[in-house]
Amino acid sequence: MTPRPLPNSPAPHRVVALLAPPQATFPLACATEVFGDHGPAIPPYYAFEVCTEHPGPVPTQAGYDLLVTAGLDALERADTVLVPGWKEHAGAEVPPAVVAAVRAAHHRGARVVGICTGAFVLAAAGLLDGRRAATHWARAAELASRFPKVTVDPAVLYVDHGDVATSAGAAAGADLCLHLVSSDRGAAYAMRIARQMVMPPHREGCQLQYAELPTTGPVADSLAPLLEWLSGRLDQPVSVAEMADRAQVSTRTLTRRFTGQLGISPGRWLLDRRIAATRALLEETDLPVETIAHRVGLSSAVNLRRRFHEALRTTPAAYRRAFRADTTR
Repeated sequence: MTPRPLPNSPAPHRVVALLAPPQATFPLACATEVFGDHGPAIPPYYAFEVCTEHPGPVPTQAGYDLLVTAGLDALERADTVLVPGWKEHAGAEVPPAVVAAVRAAHHRGARVVGICTGAFVLAAAGLLDGRRAATHWARAAELASRFPKVTVDPAVLYVDHGDVATSAGAAAGADLCLHLVSSDRGAAYAMRIARQMVMPPHREGCQLQYAELPTTGPVADSLAPLLEWLSGRLDQPVSVAEMADRAQVSTRTLTRRFTGQLGISPGRWLLDRRIAATRALLEETDLPVETIAHRVGLSSAVNLRRRFHEALRTTPAAYRRAFRADTTR
């Protein structure tokens, strides 16, 4: 995806989360952790607040209430409207006032994001008609049945169309939020937030929501030690055969584990990490593209430019101009 242009105004990007009882706490927490205040160590490029249709106490699924003082008019000043889950019982209708407010915000130019079952609100507003969308795998069939104009993908972590985005359940909401931050402010800034959250800085939206576990026999070993080893050797050429040797398995077994646990091949995972490292170096250094190519294991500037364009539909030079981390940001 081509990076979004940075705003000229120093005003923070306002993210408004739309809550509804009984509010799911985990997707709200994911959004809060990504877009909320991170203290003096990380520049505050976002302002986060919550609203609800009827201000006052909002019951949660965790057994406590949230006191929400802002109503739907808060969406009128939102740069991003975020719906962190929706009512969990099947068939829950979206109130007309909520539909109208979300639709109006989108028409005004706000980005609208649905985490987990929040996709139902976007679908009710007609924002997903003719588009792919993600939601929790357990509610995907219901979303497709109730909104036949939406192409529901029950397997992926998230889908981002630029003006609207949806994610699967649980931690996929954090993945989507970090992806949006990376698109808005650059990979280096997103990595700083991810490090503070103690989580991986990037997972592709096309990765699977859940691992495909074998029906018999032991669960496949974790790939974590291998991934950590690879992350420390991005400047070196590493083949799938070498990965398999490191993991002490066959190449076929390794590929099966990557597909089952991450939803992508070993080569694709490694290329994603190289592209992420490239983005950070473009944002934070003056290094020539040729030097960056060698540092991230892409061998040459020509190869880096080709791979970079395939991944982001832009050039390294254009990306650096758009996302360069300097004192003006």
